[in-house]
Amino acid sequence: MILHDNGLFLLKNDSFSYLFKVGKYGELQHLHFGAPVEITDADCFACIPGPGWGSNLVMDDADPHSCPDFIPLEWSGSGRGDYRESPLEIGRATDLRYVNHRILEGSQPMVCGLPQAHGDCETLEITLEQPGLRLKLYYSLFDTALVRRTVVENTGDGEISLHKCMSFSMDLPGNYIMTTFHGGWSAEMRRMDNRVGGAKITNESRTGASSNQHNPGFFLREAGTTENDGVAYGFNLVYSGNHYAAAQQSQTGLTRVMQGINPANFCKVLAPGEVFETPEAVLCWSDAGLNGLSRAMHKFVNDHIVPEYWAGRPRPVLYNSWEGCVFDFNQHRLLNLADRAKDLGCELFVLDDGWFGVRNNDHCSLGDYNVNLKKLPDGMDGLAKRITAKGMQFGLWFEPESVSPDSDLYRAHPDWALTDEFTPILGRHQLLLDLTKPEVRDYIVSSVTGILDTAAISYVKWDMNRHSVALGAKAHDYILGLYDILRRIFGPRPEILLESCSSGGNRFDLGMLCFSPQVWCSDDTDPIERLTIQGNLSYLYPQSTFGAHVSAAPHAQTLRATPLSTRGNVSFFGCLGYELDLKHLFPVEITEIKNQIAFYKQYRALFQYGRFTRHALGWQVSDSNMAISGVFHQQVSAAPPYERLRITGLEKEKTYRFRSLEQKIRVGQFGNLLKHVVPFSVSPSGLLVRTADAHYAMPDGGEDRTATGAALASGVMLKPLFRGTGYTTDQRNQGDYGSNVYIIEPVE
Repeated sequence: MILHDNGLFLLKNDSFSYLFKVGKYGELQHLHFGAPVEITDADCFACIPGPGWGSNLVMDDADPHSCPDFIPLEWSGSGRGDYRESPLEIGRATDLRYVNHRILEGSQPMVCGLPQAHGDCETLEITLEQPGLRLKLYYSLFDTALVRRTVVENTGDGEISLHKCMSFSMDLPGNYIMTTFHGGWSAEMRRMDNRVGGAKITNESRTGASSNQHNPGFFLREAGTTENDGVAYGFNLVYSGNHYAAAQQSQTGLTRVMQGINPANFCKVLAPGEVFETPEAVLCWSDAGLNGLSRAMHKFVNDHIVPEYWAGRPRPVLYNSWEGCVFDFNQHRLLNLADRAKDLGCELFVLDDGWFGVRNNDHCSLGDYNVNLKKLPDGMDGLAKRITAKGMQFGLWFEPESVSPDSDLYRAHPDWALTDEFTPILGRHQLLLDLTKPEVRDYIVSSVTGILDTAAISYVKWDMNRHSVALGAKAHDYILGLYDILRRIFGPRPEILLESCSSGGNRFDLGMLCFSPQVWCSDDTDPIERLTIQGNLSYLYPQSTFGAHVSAAPHAQTLRATPLSTRGNVSFFGCLGYELDLKHLFPVEITEIKNQIAFYKQYRALFQYGRFTRHALGWQVSDSNMAISGVFHQQVSAAPPYERLRITGLEKEKTYRFRSLEQKIRVGQFGNLLKHVVPFSVSPSGLLVRTADAHYAMPDGGEDRTATGAALASGVMLKPLFRGTGYTTDQRNQGDYGSNVYIIEPVE
């Protein structure tokens, strides 16, 4: 609910309260963002600024306590005595004061084409003005989050050059650590923690996209906050372009935090009467640690960001052709792979790059979406019919935003490429199309829908493998053009599952999730790398949005060899898929993958939509009835210590069965140790061991116990890891990169 009383505004849900007021001079003063409180508690949070001194300015010379640089503000001007970073820059001073407000049911629709959160909410609209300029601040209160955005209107007679406008700004009292996530291709989501002090900390992208370099989501936490205890604030942006966030502590101990479109190379000229709308920013709060904060953010994304058609809907187990085939395929090979994938239990067959033009490598044909009949003699419709006749769905890869210089499209329309006055810079041998041009957007919509509407396609992988230095001031308009294209293609076709990809996680953001219910986390399918990538994504995004595939080992990105069980166990905690050449699987691996898929399907709803928790040994998903926990190892040590696994969120008095997912280990894993356990000489790399590994695996140490929820919360002492004393089923016989999955269900 949203309450107003004598200049006080309280926005309150079951999770938190947000409280601010109109100050004596019409400025908006921030009071509280945290635990639920009442509007009558405002005096408890009021900050009484000390008198101005030295070079500080005051809003009223008769009031020494009116120094704007000392006041915790909801919005700040510039050039009028607040020397902290301003959320608004128009090339001259700004001094916006409160005029009026409205309380609205639902969210206020945007007219600029940006995506918005959907669902039940209540919205507060605050209007601030100064001569020639009007600002509207929108606060939409949802069940677990507050969504803020800003609208600027030129109410004067001349033009306004808008150089910066944040989606929100506020001043929080206290000391915080800011956590951001940086990285690069195949190494996304590396966590960084910085104490917020007098030097400003920024988190920004300048690539034209939200980027793998700096994800737009971040959080602030109090010192001492852990995964399960303490106070944390979460922030994210419903936007897929250049973003900016900053946190800085003032001399009075106030932390100013803001987020919005990156002001670098940004300028919008507003004619009289014109308006500019910022993207929505999402704010969450928790006093239950980072896991509590994540649960709030997950619920918001699942309920209010992903397309309504896909909210809560199960994601299919897919097979993707890329790592198995790359560009080397024909119809016969694809159908053979589809037969194998169907036999394993996959539900969706995805044809990746290489199906159009003369694209046998990545040097040509982007933009020419005519089916290559040498590879697919029955056309896309014929292939789709053959796949669906096998009882599988069919999906297709596109990269519609790019164009190859060696393409019919570029030769016909070189002016459609996004370039500057210099020699074009290529990335992946390609250029971007200029999505700010209506004719380019029309061509993309026509090309993609021309395929979608002539073949039985239920899934699209939308890729974008380069960024552009030529965007400049067009960066924001490019993103608006992308949203227009996605809205026109998939709005009338909501049943098509769209998975966004941009060289992996280059556009893992809330803006894309408004159109694509899941995103390809990374081109790195090594499960040990994915522990970092998916684990850190989980701070901000729910596992229902993670594309997570099992690939061949050694892995193409790291040359690391990992057990098939670990590849599956990590991928379970997302939207499971497989991406390898299936004809090279051993019989024992075929059996294991069949078991993995059957297990995942049985517990799919829990893996995709369960309450996600990070714990000391790995991850857990749970609901009100049961839990599944994953324990993951990297490099093991000799004589390893015992491990204690805590299972949280279950009923204390109820009795549960605690069992491990059955998994097996290779005979050849023991190498030369085999000579100690067999009565004859055997070569660890010989035909006998290789044949055994292809057809037989030994059981690993399993668990099967019963205990109360209270006991499980205290911790289960797991069977020990291998201690150098031979094979036994009373231990987990795992070397490096081993893992286990445990299922906890009530005893009937």
